[in-house]
Amino acid sequence: MACKSRRRTWQVALLALFANAALASTPLVDFDRMGKVGLAGAFAGLDVVDNSTSSVTFDPTTASLLSRSSDGSLSKIASTNAGGSILAGCALGDVFYFAGSFSSVGSTSANNIASYSASSGAISTLGSNSPNGAVRALYCDASRKQVWAGGLFSSPGASIAVWDTASSSWSAAPFGGLTGAAAEVLSITSNSSQSSLYISGSFLASFGNGSVVINGTNNPNVPFSSGATPFSSSLVPVPLQDAQIDPSSSGGDFGDIKNILCPAGADGPGNTWFARDGSSAVITVRKFSYLTANGIRIGNTFLNGRGTTAFSVATIPDNAVQELRYLDPTDDQNKTCTNNCPLLTDPSIPYQDFLFREDMAITGFQLTLSGWKGDGPGLHLLQLLSSGAFASAIDSENLPSCFAPGPSNATHTGTWTEKDADTAIAGTTQAVLVSTVNVGTSPADGPSFTWMPYVSASGQYDINLLVPGCTNFQDCDLRTSVKVTVFPGGGLDPWVTTVSQRNTADSTTLVYRGPIVPSTPNFVTTVTMVLADKPEGSGQNGKYELVADRVQLVLTSPNVTSSNSSSSGNSTGTITERGFGFLEWPLSSSSASSTTSSLAAIPTSAITGFDSAGFDLLTALGGTDSVASTDASIAAVAQHPSGALFLGGQFTLTSGSASGAKNIVVFKNGALATLPSNGLNGPVTSLVVDGDDLYVGGSFSDTAQSSNSALKGVAVYSVSGNKWSTMEGGVEGAVTSLDIANGQILVAGNFTQLLTSSGSSTGQNAAGFAAWDVSSSSWVNSGGFLVGSLTFVGNGTSSDSQYVAGNVASSLKFGASGFVTLQNGNNGEPEVTPLSVQLTSGSSTSSPSSKTRRTHNRRTAAGWMPTLHVLSLFKRQASDATTLAPLPEPAPAPAPAVLAGAFWTNSSSSKEVAIIGGNFTYTAGGVSAQNLAIYDPDSKTVTALKGNQPNGTIRALLVKGDSLYVGGEFSVQGLTSNGFAIYDLANQRWDLSGVDALQAGSGSKVLVRSVTESTKDDHTVIVAGSFAQAGSNPCRAICSLDTTSRKWSALGNGIQGDVSTVVYAGSDSLIAAGSVALADSTSANVAAYSFANSSWSSVGKGSDLPGPVTALEINNNDISSVFAAGRASDNSSSFLYYWDGQSWHSVGSTLEGTTEVSQLTMVPLQNTHDGNGVIEPDRVLMVSGALSGSSFGNASSALFDGQSFIPYIVSTSQLGAPGTVSSLFHSFKTFSFTQKHFLATGVVILISIAIAAGIVFLLALIEILWTLFARRDDKGLNQFDGAEMDADDDSTHRPSSLLEHINAATRSTIMGATSPFGPHSEKEAGFATVPGSPHDDPFSGPDASNYVRAETPSDALGGAMDGDEPSRPAVARYSFDGKGDGELAVRAGQELEILDDRDAA
Repeated sequence: MACKSRRRTWQVALLALFANAALASTPLVDFDRMGKVGLAGAFAGLDVVDNSTSSVTFDPTTASLLSRSSDGSLSKIASTNAGGSILAGCALGDVFYFAGSFSSVGSTSANNIASYSASSGAISTLGSNSPNGAVRALYCDASRKQVWAGGLFSSPGASIAVWDTASSSWSAAPFGGLTGAAAEVLSITSNSSQSSLYISGSFLASFGNGSVVINGTNNPNVPFSSGATPFSSSLVPVPLQDAQIDPSSSGGDFGDIKNILCPAGADGPGNTWFARDGSSAVITVRKFSYLTANGIRIGNTFLNGRGTTAFSVATIPDNAVQELRYLDPTDDQNKTCTNNCPLLTDPSIPYQDFLFREDMAITGFQLTLSGWKGDGPGLHLLQLLSSGAFASAIDSENLPSCFAPGPSNATHTGTWTEKDADTAIAGTTQAVLVSTVNVGTSPADGPSFTWMPYVSASGQYDINLLVPGCTNFQDCDLRTSVKVTVFPGGGLDPWVTTVSQRNTADSTTLVYRGPIVPSTPNFVTTVTMVLADKPEGSGQNGKYELVADRVQLVLTSPNVTSSNSSSSGNSTGTITERGFGFLEWPLSSSSASSTTSSLAAIPTSAITGFDSAGFDLLTALGGTDSVASTDASIAAVAQHPSGALFLGGQFTLTSGSASGAKNIVVFKNGALATLPSNGLNGPVTSLVVDGDDLYVGGSFSDTAQSSNSALKGVAVYSVSGNKWSTMEGGVEGAVTSLDIANGQILVAGNFTQLLTSSGSSTGQNAAGFAAWDVSSSSWVNSGGFLVGSLTFVGNGTSSDSQYVAGNVASSLKFGASGFVTLQNGNNGEPEVTPLSVQLTSGSSTSSPSSKTRRTHNRRTAAGWMPTLHVLSLFKRQASDATTLAPLPEPAPAPAPAVLAGAFWTNSSSSKEVAIIGGNFTYTAGGVSAQNLAIYDPDSKTVTALKGNQPNGTIRALLVKGDSLYVGGEFSVQGLTSNGFAIYDLANQRWDLSGVDALQAGSGSKVLVRSVTESTKDDHTVIVAGSFAQAGSNPCRAICSLDTTSRKWSALGNGIQGDVSTVVYAGSDSLIAAGSVALADSTSANVAAYSFANSSWSSVGKGSDLPGPVTALEINNNDISSVFAAGRASDNSSSFLYYWDGQSWHSVGSTLEGTTEVSQLTMVPLQNTHDGNGVIEPDRVLMVSGALSGSSFGNASSALFDGQSFIPYIVSTSQLGAPGTVSSLFHSFKTFSFTQKHFLATGVVILISIAIAAGIVFLLALIEILWTLFARRDDKGLNQFDGAEMDADDDSTHRPSSLLEHINAATRSTIMGATSPFGPHSEKEAGFATVPGSPHDDPFSGPDASNYVRAETPSDALGGAMDGDEPSRPAVARYSFDGKGDGELAVRAGQELEILDDRDAA
């Protein structure tokens, strides 16, 4: 079972020792909380960026393979499945082999690798056991007819596999030993004689005697300690980031107890905790949830002569001091202790493991440090050890363990919801996920749940499925049985177990017992649960319920036998050499073996001279611990005819002969050596040698020691001249692959332009593919045209000169003419609905731009800048009059473009429609809409506004009631409008009566950029932009319009300059931004207007911002949290700044100079991001426009969480150039950022049952009261002589109980009591009275004794007669045939003498 505290405290802690910073998942914007949401811009196609797609694509979810003929023309061959990628290729004869990460190509199922026959055009799969992970490198060995594949996979070999074309079969590589780091192969090439393979990537190559099995752990960075055993060191530590730990932080370098949970560095400040001097200490750790633990790991401090010498451990909640088992490293003896357990103070023993006598289910522990030396006790490391490994169905409980490369996780199909129940621990609840399925559903069609526990080391494991009891969850009738399949990995057979979930109490069921041998960081053991083939039980209301809680891996032995020796998985045999990232394998090596285990070391006899390059790299990178905590890799290898070996990738060498080298290095004369200026300042992805020149591709912009800014993405290194040279100005983006053919260097990657010169931002359009002519040293026409992000280019078959592959962007997932609507979709992902019609070009003052941008969406974490949260008043800054920098022109908006929008609810039809404005035309039914139109998303139609159409560009829209306020750079024939107009939507006409026209200053023109509704006065609209006055009223750049009187007025003393944006801080103030100064010439760029004082003030110093502001946003009306974006005064760069109430801070340092921000808007989230001092976790800042950043490439919109930019929306123009997003608008004027939490389904059901029961009781009470009143009304109608009643007849007695009330009421109904609706109500069915009876009621005759009254309703129906009466007369109401034996036929109205009316039955 899983438990969680009702009150959680989320704390940020260091997750893993030497761990990499990792990008968070894409935030889920909560569009529905904003009402209807529209997105407008200048684009023809649009896509939302997610973790499965990295760029604009031909089919947004596929990768395409294209052939390139000798003349350069391109032809599409096939595309992969959604989310697929093609990363490598090579040719054997007429067959081209290509690989990456995909499950199908065209209509052919193929896992990660396939072949294409140029002669037949057929796509074929390669066997049934192709690599089970991404393939990143291929090498075709023509002499042996073999294809070598390298990448990140575990089968049919680890990281490397070989396909034999003759036998059509896969085999593992004839060597092992590639583990550690990322255990990933990125490149396989050959030497010039093709006698050896050069294998490179991110791995450790271990050389030994061939029978040595290297450590099977995928955690090589776990530090060794003689105080631990192979068993204890294999146990995954329990994550304690979210635990409550006492004592809390006391400040200082040694005061934070959390620093020792997973120290970030060596024993020292910030990584060590000191207790109070001279006294013992008690450390209490509470998880508030049950977890299974097997011991504790303690590392002493050795600083300043102090340290802990004795301790004890008590578990929570039983508060029992535990007996601990440990290995004493001083004599290698196993020992036990309870109180005053010894902790060694030997610095050579960094930690000791102490294990409980058995696995224990606990919620925390208390560690008492009772002995110390020096000034007092202290610790450097404190961890709780699990029973082996674990994974929970609840995502929040799958936190990364210390030393782990990643957390356990879980995935599912179908709908799963959280369900909680109380536990025996006060203040905690039991949390699981449940999914309901219709009875009769097949397992294949039902929901599934998969756990993927992180396993630290090889060993024998028991895997248990934990099933919570149904009693606490009150769902026993819903429960059924499930089928659990365990895939242990490593080629081992799966286990299938049927498990009943109808247990009333918590249970643990064994679902696997056997070895698990992780060999790579991406190795996973999976436990999958589905509905059983023959489910137990009948369900409830036609439903079954499946319950997902936790899986528990219990390590029983750390020893695992390899496939070719009896050595254990943790054997300590001698490893003679280790290298990083590079291995030379002679194809004719005598050390090759077809049965070698992937964990076996490479025989030392296979070491070559070039393997020293790998040995030296490992040393220069700082050893195995360092490479395990970095992204270091060797992605490309090329050998010059001189013998020099060039290695490119992502690394920085810190020691040795090439100390200081970055991302590229050369191995020559038996040693590593640096290249000029220490290499390049970004990762290298591809190398090609042509004669004396080495061509380099990657993600760099200069040398490591800045010397040539024209080395962007591509560079040339002269081997003999030992110097770098440029390929003109490089490319605007990243290069992923290079090839050489016919005197040309073919360049593939994620770029859109070939820059003309150093520092240039313009050049030739070349989206993703280009050709460099070696002889002329210039870019030439590549022969074909495509727009996209290419991942591979390589030589092809005899029929096709080359093949290129990647995500081709001739169209995007959503074709849209400048406008889409957004709402929450499945799993919280945005659902995009494009404009259903095609807008066309209109007359506009905007001219198309020739600028194009790359769509490179590679993400890295952005730097975080701490901010001050100190409120301060805006102050007027005294200065001399200044000349204002011009406000930057808006982002190019070639038609058709939608630049502004608003929602309007038609009061007559109650239909909500979108009004869009910009630079477009649309004609339907002979009527043209120009630059302004109404879009009905229900009927999917666009209609023009009646009257004359605006001539120009619309840039701002506001709907207030039935009035549409229009701003921009336009005029309307027949009106005195000049950049501003009002349209009466209800009456469908322009209405500028009484409104003076805006007027421009000398030599300029009116441009309205902002029209907003005042938050202070409901009858006021604020209009801002570039103008000098309104009519005769001097109100430069910003004016208020009284919507009642239709008169303009200035805001206070007014401001100078041009306004781009207006936002509001509640109803207190207005903030205007642009290129502005106060009336006294105080430079501002951002200025605040107080409604109370009618005065302007500068928000900070104008000089604090680099230049004019093009977009502004205030965080939820908080005047001390303002964001401003714009461009520098010299137009050389862009910026994003944050105002914290006291000063401005730059938070957009990764934005590149070409960025143009059109809008900033704060949007709410469905999920959360890590909290920081800039933006709260429940929201992000959406930055829109034409964006380019070093951390994410190009995008039209990006989400900024206060620390980093996450690309969110990419778009393209009709010409294939990146589009722009101008605005996000919504129908709700205000909305809350607070996330709502709903009651669990079980609670809602209980409440519904209670309400239903209450309604039933109320109806019963009303019936009873009605019956009582009806009987009271009958009192005067039915008179009879009570003396003639039987003594035991209680029909006139007042009922004394609820049951008697009901019986009496029913009796009266059956026997004919007068209806409360009057004396003419229909008589009761049954027996008719004798004709001539004075009353309809047989009980109201003169003697009131025609019938004996029944004591119960059943007696009345049976008709009991008194025994003293021999008979009584009656009349038959209905006819009866009487055809059966003993039956008497009667007709309606016939007189009868009743002798006995009782039923003998």
